[in-house]
Amino acid sequence: MSTNSNNLSKPSAEKDDEIDLLALLLVLLRGWKVVVFFALLGLAIGVLYSRYVNPTFKSDALIQIDDKSQGISALGENISELVGSEDSKAQTETELIKSRMILKPVVDLLHLDIRLSDPSVNSIDRIKNNRTETQVNTPEGVALETEDGRVQVSQFNVSQDYLNRPFTLVRSGTDGFVLSNEFDDFTGQFNQLHRFRGSDGIVEITVTDLPNTQHPITIAKQSLQTITNNINGALSVVEKGKQTGIIQLSFTGANQQQVSLILKEIIISYIDQNQSRGSEETTKTLTFMESQIPALKQKLEASEAIFNEFRKQYGTIDVGKEAELLLTENAQIDAQLNELKLKRADLTTYYTEEHPLVIQINDQLDVLNARKQVINDKIAGLPEIQREFLKLSEDTGINREIYLTMLKNYEQLKIVKAGQIGFARVIDLPINTFKAIAPKKALIILLAAMLGAMLGTMLVLLKNLLRNVVKDPDRLEAKTGVPVIATIPRSPSLSRLSKNKKSPNRLLAYVDHNSLSYEAIKSLRTHLMFGMPTEGKAGQRAKVILISGESPGVGKSFIAANLTEVFAQLNKKVLVIDADMRMGGLHQMFSVDESTGLADYLSQHDDTAQNNLDSGQAANTIVDFIHPTTMDHIDFMPRGQQPHNPTSLLAGDKFGNLMSQLNAHYDYIIIDSPPILAASDAVILSQYADKVLMVTRYDSSIEGQLVYAINQLAKAQVQVDGIILNDVQQGLTSKYSYHYSYAYGNNK
Repeated sequence: MSTNSNNLSKPSAEKDDEIDLLALLLVLLRGWKVVVFFALLGLAIGVLYSRYVNPTFKSDALIQIDDKSQGISALGENISELVGSEDSKAQTETELIKSRMILKPVVDLLHLDIRLSDPSVNSIDRIKNNRTETQVNTPEGVALETEDGRVQVSQFNVSQDYLNRPFTLVRSGTDGFVLSNEFDDFTGQFNQLHRFRGSDGIVEITVTDLPNTQHPITIAKQSLQTITNNINGALSVVEKGKQTGIIQLSFTGANQQQVSLILKEIIISYIDQNQSRGSEETTKTLTFMESQIPALKQKLEASEAIFNEFRKQYGTIDVGKEAELLLTENAQIDAQLNELKLKRADLTTYYTEEHPLVIQINDQLDVLNARKQVINDKIAGLPEIQREFLKLSEDTGINREIYLTMLKNYEQLKIVKAGQIGFARVIDLPINTFKAIAPKKALIILLAAMLGAMLGTMLVLLKNLLRNVVKDPDRLEAKTGVPVIATIPRSPSLSRLSKNKKSPNRLLAYVDHNSLSYEAIKSLRTHLMFGMPTEGKAGQRAKVILISGESPGVGKSFIAANLTEVFAQLNKKVLVIDADMRMGGLHQMFSVDESTGLADYLSQHDDTAQNNLDSGQAANTIVDFIHPTTMDHIDFMPRGQQPHNPTSLLAGDKFGNLMSQLNAHYDYIIIDSPPILAASDAVILSQYADKVLMVTRYDSSIEGQLVYAINQLAKAQVQVDGIILNDVQQGLTSKYSYHYSYAYGNNK
């Protein structure tokens, strides 16, 4: 038995914080198939996507925003004082352009809230055709081309509850249609306005044309909020540069002419609103003047009639010098009072009585009224006829002055309004370029392939990180404390044969006797020969080698069979035992029936053997369970019939007696054991072994599992004497190909 009774070698945990770039590169090279697969997958997705999406077109326009309007001030200071100027910044106008106030007239004009779609066009059709038809909006209505004809709707209005809900349009007869949803069906005729009452409200529609067959068309009326959000999603309004006052508008969509038309209408709507806003003050002032001029004219005519009647009655009166001066001053004060009252009336149309300008005018009025009262008191001392004459003359002069001033300002403001242009000026209107800005197919395909390759790379690295497979012999020795005594390269010939499931497993001596794999098996034999004790246990002849692995599929049976064959070449009597009574497969390599073997020998009872003797039958002996092979010096004990308690059979005395008897007849006994992590049989078998070898598969076995299996044996006081790294693949992507041996001789 091989134990670690002295000091067992502890796995050394060495941590290296540095990233091995060469190792990462080799990992990627080994996983190149995964990287290429995902790159091709990304390439295919990129090609399909570039064909699936419609091309996107773009139109641009430029608008200049002036600081203020120059229309009124150009006529002089006096009139510009009546109408103030409004400063406008480009940043404010960019937000105004995207408002519903500007966009709603465009939506109404072009029927942008009507959406038509063809449900018969699926994703396959979009990819196959490389693009699909989109609806065209004009002031006359909405149109959509289909493979069966043209759809055209000139009007579609619905109640609130029907907004954003789809309807289906289908031709009925030669010039009729059926409009339906989940609950209602409406019928109508082409080119006629129909008003239907449904379960959720009113529907108004005018259909001009539909496809000739029973081709369904989906129609929906979108809410103003939805459509303006969609427009703003495609509309870009930015100021070019800083404080330039130049606004650039850009609009994108799937139809170049449609894009240009929508952007043009947005600009027209904005300019109209801008001009209307710029002349708003002038319009309000003119309206006020138009309401005052008839009243002033009537008042003037009334004062003139009274004055003329007074003069006719009393004749012309010679007024003294003092009276003339008082009259003149009083007239001037009245003129100033009327002018201030006019300004105050204008201001109160925009401001309250608490505004500083209104308060200032009120103060001036109070001063003038006080002076007027003083003059009136002086005039009161004149004779009554003279006072009456002065009063009537004064009223007539004042009314004439007010009327003429108002009429003059009114005519001036009419001229101003006619020449007022607002503070926004169109520099460039949108034009059709018919040059798609998206999708950039070459770039999309390239990026998709790169993203696919990156995803494949991440998966390869993640797989390598999560599944740390066995690769580096030096790393294995450092982690387990057990030497790697052999690296067995993969045999290309044997690999080709193994692809045929009907082909039986073959030994290297018959398939690939000149290969590196076979030479590596011989090197393992040499290592074991010189590493074995000179005599077996208790002075017995046989040297026992136990071969196991951490998990199934590592190739322990392959190593056991080929190691048996190379020991037999030394004219040594060799017995190979398939101790994996659960799933052993060595009988296939030696072409021996597994029905009579180790499990059958251990399962028979002594009383059964005695009964056979009493009945005259020969008792089964060890010889009955050991089979010769076609190769010289090699005997084979197969696994036998699968028992229900293989571990218990191995733990009994009978297996120990078997090994004692076999030791006297063979030079080498090689035992193929079940995997360590699958069963505890290897722990029992190891007490009969001179050497315990652990087989692991290169780039397949999990490093952590191998370390755990060796630790489990160490806990059971079993020392693993060596690790055999099986199925090593040599190539440019292998960092550890220096562990290969060189073939010497004929390697054809």
